[in-house]
Amino acid sequence: MRRHGSDDDKFAELIYISGDDELNASESDDQAEFDSDNAVDDLLDEPETGLPPQLSYSVLKESEIRRRIDEDASHLSAMLCLPKSETTLILRHFNWDTSKVSDSWFADEFEVRRQVGLPTAPQKVTLPPPSDRCSLTCTICFEKHRLTSFHSADCGHRFCRWCWRKYIKQCVVDGPRCLQLRCPEPSCKILVGDDLIDQIADEKVRKSYSNFALRSYVENSSKRKWCPAPNCEYAVEFNSIGEGDYDVSCLCSHNFCWNCAEDKHSPVDCETVKNWSLKNAADSQNELWKKVNTKPCPKCSRSIEKNAGCMHMRCAAPCRHEFCWVCLESWVGHSYSCNKYKEDGDPAVLKSLGEELKRYQHYYERWAANEKSRQIAVRDLKDVRENVVLKIGSIHGENPIQLVFLTEAWEQIVECRRVLKWTFAYGYYLPTGEAAKKQFFEYLQGQADTCLERLHDCAEKEMRKFVAQESCTKEYRAFQVKLIDLTKLCRTYFENLVRALENGLSDVETGMNAKRQKMKN
Repeated sequence: MRRHGSDDDKFAELIYISGDDELNASESDDQAEFDSDNAVDDLLDEPETGLPPQLSYSVLKESEIRRRIDEDASHLSAMLCLPKSETTLILRHFNWDTSKVSDSWFADEFEVRRQVGLPTAPQKVTLPPPSDRCSLTCTICFEKHRLTSFHSADCGHRFCRWCWRKYIKQCVVDGPRCLQLRCPEPSCKILVGDDLIDQIADEKVRKSYSNFALRSYVENSSKRKWCPAPNCEYAVEFNSIGEGDYDVSCLCSHNFCWNCAEDKHSPVDCETVKNWSLKNAADSQNELWKKVNTKPCPKCSRSIEKNAGCMHMRCAAPCRHEFCWVCLESWVGHSYSCNKYKEDGDPAVLKSLGEELKRYQHYYERWAANEKSRQIAVRDLKDVRENVVLKIGSIHGENPIQLVFLTEAWEQIVECRRVLKWTFAYGYYLPTGEAAKKQFFEYLQGQADTCLERLHDCAEKEMRKFVAQESCTKEYRAFQVKLIDLTKLCRTYFENLVRALENGLSDVETGMNAKRQKMKN
């Protein structure tokens, strides 16, 4: 922490270590002379301080999900001394929560069997007389088939292979409910295990059933979700639910919030994103515009916009009510010397609505502008990775590892644009009565914005001359160091900004309390 201004400055204890001096120092460094390449090497080789953060989530591929399903079922099978087909059914019933399965099973095995749909007692299998054991009549198709063509679930109700196959296929076509497939006998509630389906169904049906089983492992769990990116087949398992940091980076490169499945939105919380999204919806803003610019017809209550100078208003068919725009009284018998002037509600309220619309536009325009800049930066980052690195490497004789500072700079720009975008939603919902917090927020936001613009300008404009044509080594080295410096400085500014907003700008209250304590002493 460092002090700005006099002791009377309310933010004396609140300004983070990355401040104006660092910006000025970086500006002076831009003009520095370099006698060798050692400065660049030192910056590139500078070790990162601290340990990398531990991820609180795991990204799961399809093969990993299937492996976990098999491991969970096998482990439970060994623990409960049950066939794996039965433990799979139990796990699905308890949404793949092995701890809950264990607790419930040892508390009341009979009740668990009843709830899941497993036999609660050994089932007696009745065989036909010895003379008829070569064939049996199916109670679905009423055809006689060889005894070896009959199959049953754990309940013992036997049906021919062909009826079973049709029954399973139809249930799988109906969707995920096939995972609760029960014996075809109307009065029977026993579930059909995966082993019977694998034994009877054709390959296409087995594959569909297997996919439903895989999806249930993700969708029925409170710890797992699918990545919301289009066409992404990865799932994410979150291990720290309730700890507040829900940012996830999928292997498909999509960054999102695990809690609400929206795009990554730190430093604002999910509730702010939800409110802001509703605020941005066209219908929401149309309602606000209607309040400011229209009045309801006194007869039918239809909203009417005044589009001419005369105060004589006529509602559209079929109402056609005529009234005065100013006082909303009937035009019949109305006097031009209208002394009943009455706005649509309290004039102060109408003025407030106009100011609210202007305030919203201020924050939305900047939110949208940074989102547009972020999208362009994403496109530019792709170009840097695929083309610029190769061109600059060819011109200046450097390998991709030496040019990693270019991609790091653009990755930082993309991330900072995302953060800066959401700070405007944060600012919009910042309580208007908390002037100190608002001033501190705008200071941090302004400092971060200034640094980001310098980094973006350097990466976007100054880089061009090193791509278009060969330049002297001295100029290139100066650009390299400048870009590395600005990337690090920008990262520091935005880390401070994010930390402050996620803490609810609590440093303001801490600083003000410290100041009051000093005054008392």
